[in-house]
Amino acid sequence: MEAIIDSIRNAFAPVRHEGLPIIVVVVIVAILLGLLWSPFFWIGIILAGWMAYFFRDPQRTSPQHPDIVVSPADGQVSAVGPAIPPVELGLGPSPMTRVSVYMNFFDCHVNRAPAAGRVARIAYRPGKFVNADLDKASEDNERNGLVIETAHGALGVVQIAGLVARRILSWTAENAELATGQRFGMIRFGSRLDVYLPASARVLVAVGQRAIAGETPIADYGTMPAGWPARVD
Repeated sequence: MEAIIDSIRNAFAPVRHEGLPIIVVVVIVAILLGLLWSPFFWIGIILAGWMAYFFRDPQRTSPQHPDIVVSPADGQVSAVGPAIPPVELGLGPSPMTRVSVYMNFFDCHVNRAPAAGRVARIAYRPGKFVNADLDKASEDNERNGLVIETAHGALGVVQIAGLVARRILSWTAENAELATGQRFGMIRFGSRLDVYLPASARVLVAVGQRAIAGETPIADYGTMPAGWPARVD
């Protein structure tokens, strides 16, 4: 019953203001086309309803524990393993542990800080728009990266545009202080987020697992509160 209530609550979550202009345009077009043929109106209204669902921004309860790293996005864990971080992040040439979360059209696209800390760097890089579920998307696609200085060292989180996504939004700035789970941006219409973890972090998720932005622990630094999931090595 609790899961059903949570699903209903998420479905009727507030809409991000970034999506309101798009929804208004869709409604206006639906009305105008509906004057020509009434089914166009209902198709447009259904599309506007889906847009409102896509731009939803539900409340999340994030664990404020210094040893916890949470998922920055809703979606499916698509990759876990060593990878060299993007050069523009300045995190060095050595591989770091990367956890990738892929968002489909039905996932909430608001992105949240994986850990508390200071935004030391923001680096945008234009690129391609291949399927974000493919591993090469981390190297080839348009992306926006943040380096967050945490209590356990520098952590990288990268927003990656997808096949359909054409707009990466970031609401934070360099030297800003972020709390764990704090909203920092979003990507429109299907995309991916990569988290590059310090060497001391231990991964808690596996490929194929579903993650909730700001709530699902994806890594820790050795001190887990009682009741948290077992590690996946």
